[in-house]
Amino acid sequence: MLRYTLSRLLSLGISLAVASVVIFLAIEVLPGDPAAYMLGLNAQPDTLAALRDELGLNGSLWERYADWVGGMLRGDFGTSYTYRSSVSEMIGERLWVSLPLALYALTLSTVIAFPAGIWAAARRGKAADVTVMGVTQLGVAIPNFWFAMLMVLVFAINLRWFSAGGFPGWDKGFWLSLKALTLPAIALALPQASILARVMRSALLDTLSEDFIRTARAKGLTKGQALRRHALRNALIPVLTIIGMQFSFLLAGGIIIENVFFLPGLGRMIFQAISARDLIVVESVVMLLVFAVVLVNFMVELAYALVDPRLRARA
Repeated sequence: MLRYTLSRLLSLGISLAVASVVIFLAIEVLPGDPAAYMLGLNAQPDTLAALRDELGLNGSLWERYADWVGGMLRGDFGTSYTYRSSVSEMIGERLWVSLPLALYALTLSTVIAFPAGIWAAARRGKAADVTVMGVTQLGVAIPNFWFAMLMVLVFAINLRWFSAGGFPGWDKGFWLSLKALTLPAIALALPQASILARVMRSALLDTLSEDFIRTARAKGLTKGQALRRHALRNALIPVLTIIGMQFSFLLAGGIIIENVFFLPGLGRMIFQAISARDLIVVESVVMLLVFAVVLVNFMVELAYALVDPRLRARA
């Protein structure tokens, strides 16, 4: 297990190094000068040059990359061009919205998808299976931003059970803040739960057709017992893959939902930074999200090894 973990850690480090180069080069080649954007069209050349020097934009591409990476390794993401405040502090404030939102949505998705997928697989071809597949197909087809606006119309405007947007802050109370994240979490969880339920059903059906399941049934186990004792664990590998991908998507891909509900999260932050040409914020947030994706994939691969001992033997 130790060798397997070390090999995965090496792969994680290489992935992050390559990602940092790609992110930096991709953002730096975008048209537009942050200093010119901040000072406006009528800025004097000497003022523009002074601001570029203050922002560290006059150095070579390699020097700026080295400063950026070196700062991140020290926990310093630099200073925002627009807000003139620490990017690390800005990310920390926004992360306390985006991370709970992603975890909340993933929890809802898993709680809905696992029973639905298992129920459909246990009743293959019956009315329950057809119903679950029809509902999940609808869930995949509905855009989450449209569903979010529909929920705002029904639950916030008509019924007044929830607020239409905004986030009070965790210091105002846990339940009040959790309530503010409920509608966004449901909007994010709906399509993910639909996808996960379909994957769970498919993985279980594939496993139920294996020889060891037929052997278990021949020894006297009912279909339900064989499913719970043997098929479920062996079907978890593709399901774990989807869960890892979903968490990465929910953390990095909530830009639209955060804007619909006016949530001060990472998605809204990166949208505003792109609009303001605040490159250091865009680079740092994107790199942080890439790190989250790679870290989640690393944890999923460790979970693979725990579920399937054959992976540990190959390492």
